[in-house]
Amino acid sequence: MAITAPGIGSGLDVNSIVSQLLAVERLPLTALDKKEAVFQAKISAYGNIKGALSSFQTAVLGLSDISRFQTLKATPADTTVYTATAGGSAVPGNYAVKVTQLAQTHSLRSGGFADLTSAVGSGTLTFQYGTLGSNPFALNPDKTAQTVTISPSQNTLSGIRDAVNAANIGVTAIIVNDGSAGTPNKLVFTSKDTGVNNSLKVTVTDDDTTHTDTSGLSQLAYDPNAVVGSGKNLVQTVAAQNALLDVNGIIGISKSNNTITDVIQGVTLNLLKEAPTTTVNLAVVKDTASVKSNVEAFVKAYNDISKTLKDLTSYNAATKQAALLQGDPSALSIQRQVRSILTNALQFSGGSLTVLSQIGVSVQTDGSLKLDSAKLQTAIDNNFNDIAGLFAALGKPTDALVSYAGATDKTKPGSYAVSVSALATQGFKAGAATAALADGAPGSGTFTTPFVIDATNNTLALKVDGVQSGTVTLAQGTYTTAALLLAEIKSRINGDGALKNAGVSVAVNFDSPTDTLKIVSGRYGLASTVEFTAVGTGTASTLGFSVGAGTAGQDVAGTINGAAATGSGQFLTGAAGNAVEGLRLQIIGGAVGVSRGTVNYSQGYAYQLDKLADNLLATSGPITSRTEGINKSITGIGKQRDAINQRLVGVEQRLRAQFAAMDSLVAKLKSTSDFLTRQLASTSTR
Repeated sequence: MAITAPGIGSGLDVNSIVSQLLAVERLPLTALDKKEAVFQAKISAYGNIKGALSSFQTAVLGLSDISRFQTLKATPADTTVYTATAGGSAVPGNYAVKVTQLAQTHSLRSGGFADLTSAVGSGTLTFQYGTLGSNPFALNPDKTAQTVTISPSQNTLSGIRDAVNAANIGVTAIIVNDGSAGTPNKLVFTSKDTGVNNSLKVTVTDDDTTHTDTSGLSQLAYDPNAVVGSGKNLVQTVAAQNALLDVNGIIGISKSNNTITDVIQGVTLNLLKEAPTTTVNLAVVKDTASVKSNVEAFVKAYNDISKTLKDLTSYNAATKQAALLQGDPSALSIQRQVRSILTNALQFSGGSLTVLSQIGVSVQTDGSLKLDSAKLQTAIDNNFNDIAGLFAALGKPTDALVSYAGATDKTKPGSYAVSVSALATQGFKAGAATAALADGAPGSGTFTTPFVIDATNNTLALKVDGVQSGTVTLAQGTYTTAALLLAEIKSRINGDGALKNAGVSVAVNFDSPTDTLKIVSGRYGLASTVEFTAVGTGTASTLGFSVGAGTAGQDVAGTINGAAATGSGQFLTGAAGNAVEGLRLQIIGGAVGVSRGTVNYSQGYAYQLDKLADNLLATSGPITSRTEGINKSITGIGKQRDAINQRLVGVEQRLRAQFAAMDSLVAKLKSTSDFLTRQLASTSTR
């Protein structure tokens, strides 16, 4: 144990002396502490840079979306009649709109019942959607029949209501008490979707085995072409109808919905009120306020990151204080990279704007950006469609039937030639001509003899795009026109659960000159296929379909930048290792075997800054690398500190041992001195 008491022999304050000597020995520790504090502060500073870069990236990522700079605004003169929104494909202008009729849903009611628990019946209710006024009922090809099972425990008026609503089939059921004596409660079915082609037909399979009478569940049957009381047992309370509107003098445009997206290009109309005698003007204009706010957001985001970097790397001449990262090579490199992007003009933009100064954004002497609002407004007025290219990654094909579909980080800016050697096609299964499909007058679409679907030809199964359907059952009956038959086949196939869940669908076509049907996949390319796996015994002789595969689709083929591109459906993707790697184009149609023009691909400033932020913030990026290096230095300081502390333990022990030995020697010398003093004193007294 170290000696801690004051020197006994010497009288020296050993503790104080040792402490002062050790303080000198500890001076390197103080230097290490200061050095570590600087390193810790630098890590904190890089944390600030990382946070600022993350915020900056969030801002520029949104601004690299082309749609942010191509917004249009649609404003009706009277928003009580309709409201409107405009998408990127809308055409600025004024449109005269008159709403003469709103679309409405179809409603059917039952007869009266005494109360909610009155027994009705059990079995199944099958709801079909289509258009009234034709025989047979003209099915909506885009809607599938929906069946609701009514168990004996659900056979009351309220039980049936709840079962239909729980099935979520596009029909709502409510009970209305009209106050009439004795039997005031009526069950009302209403289609959820508006339009004449969403009228309802209700077919009943009654557990009492009589399916069209007015007792049991068949009280709820409704066949618009049947006899009242014998299949036509519900009463229509509201007829389905389409919306009717006039646009720019085109009268009587009919749409099934009050939300209309396909009358004025790029504009969605939400009809609210009928105003048959009033024309309500619609103004579609460039949303300049949105573009201005996006440019202002870009300037602010850039200035924020620029200020953070400047504050951490600059020298204050007034205070003679250097910032934490002044001279730090990594921090200075980040600052240079951010600034350098804005100093280069964009190439291959395909537009008239190539530098930010053209829209009023200029770089100041301190590295910040300044926005000239007047110059920006001039650019909006004269070059609105080109502003997006200054910020977003953008491809501009010169061919109207070639569209830009995207690119990757590996795609290089440039102007690239496009050629197409083959267009994409859809897979199909063509049927054989049959007498049953004979067209009375070629091109009329009316069968010579009404086509009959019966138990011999009403079932089939098929694979579409490799997805196997269940058994598809067609409604038995007679079909006078090809349109009615096609709608039934399409509706039933597309309503199959397996196909629907897989997102695949078909179109059904009729070729009048050859009296043949064709089932066409909704997909393009080699993966587009149609194959019949099962048919009824009479299907081949009537519908013309037999078991077997059809003709597979073909992928588009061609080159981009002279290199063979990968075709998938209608999409061509640039070859790996080429400047166009990852460039994706959709070939909608057009000529083959000839040049299809060029596509100019450019990367706007927001896009470039977003990708720079990606690299800077990556785990292998300079910020991570630099902070890891600083942390290693801090670890090294810790090791040095441990070594010094370990050495100081030995130094203290040695000093205390030396002082103890000195003190002991002094004590002995003092004892000898005292002895000699006594002896001399004794001698002098003799």
